[in-house]
Amino acid sequence: MEKIALITDSACDLSIEKLKEYNIFLLPFRIIYKDREFNDRIDIEPDYVYSRLPGEIPTTSLPDVSLIDETFSKIEAEGYTHAICVSVSSAMSGTYNSVRLVAENHPNLKCTLFDSKTVCAPVGAITLAVARMLEFGHSFDEITNALPLIRKNVTGFYTIETLEYLQRGGRIGRVAGTLGEFFDIKPIISVSDDGVYYSYSKARGKKQAVRKLKKLLLDFLEKDKYRIIIMQTGDLAEATEFLNEIKDNKNVIDICISPLSPALGVHVGPGLLGFTVLKEHPLYEKL
Repeated sequence: MEKIALITDSACDLSIEKLKEYNIFLLPFRIIYKDREFNDRIDIEPDYVYSRLPGEIPTTSLPDVSLIDETFSKIEAEGYTHAICVSVSSAMSGTYNSVRLVAENHPNLKCTLFDSKTVCAPVGAITLAVARMLEFGHSFDEITNALPLIRKNVTGFYTIETLEYLQRGGRIGRVAGTLGEFFDIKPIISVSDDGVYYSYSKARGKKQAVRKLKKLLLDFLEKDKYRIIIMQTGDLAEATEFLNEIKDNKNVIDICISPLSPALGVHVGPGLLGFTVLKEHPLYEKL
C-alpha cells in the first residue's frame, strides 16, 4: 500500500499552520545575517526581515543538504513508501538539484521531483493542489502524471514599491534601477514557462500598478473559477484592501493573503503586492 509524503521548500510561501494542516514536509532556505543564521519560516518571521531591511540586507542560501537528508530519513522512518517534492524553479535556485542528489541516496523511497518553474505563492498553490489530490485518494502515479497540468493552471503577477532591492541584489542594472526610480516606474512581474522572471507590463506609480493588477485578476475571473492567494511584503493593509475588492466575485473559490517568504522578500523589499491564481479542475477540487 502506498504511503505518500509531500515535500516542498520554503519558497512556497505556505504558512507553518498550512503545512501542518496538510502534513507537508518543509525544506527551509537559510537567511544569513552578520551575527546569526535563521531557517526560513521555521525560526524567523517575514515581518522581522522587512523591519530590519533598512539597516541590513541578509544573504540567503539553499536548504542545508544535511537537513534535506534528515528529512528524507525521517520520511522513511515514518513508513512512507513514496515522496513527491515540489521545488522552486531550478532556473532561480539550486534547490532542485540538491534534493535530487539526496534522493538518490534513498533508493527505498520512490520519489518524484517536480521543478515548478515558478516561485513564491504559485509553488504553494501547486503544492496544495497535490495535497488535496492526496486527500481525495489519488495514487502516486495519478498525481505525478497530473503535475504538468496543475502547473499549467497556475500563474502569478506582482508589483513592487521600489527597485532598490532588485538593484542592490544585482537583479537589475544600476542605470535601469536609477531611471526606474526617477520616473516612478513600477513593473508588473511574472514568471515565464522557462521559470525565470520577466516584465509583463509597466505602470507609472504604485496606484496605477495596483489598478492594472486588479484588472488582470478580474480578467481571469471572467473566464473561470480560481483559488487566489494575495502576495504581500510588509503591507498587510494594502493586501487586505485588494482582497476585499475581489473576494465577493462569484468565480472566487477561495482567497487568502500570504506574506512572501523572508528568503525571497529580501530581494524585493517591503511593499510588494501581487496575486496567484489556481484554476479549478476536477482532479484537485470537489466539484
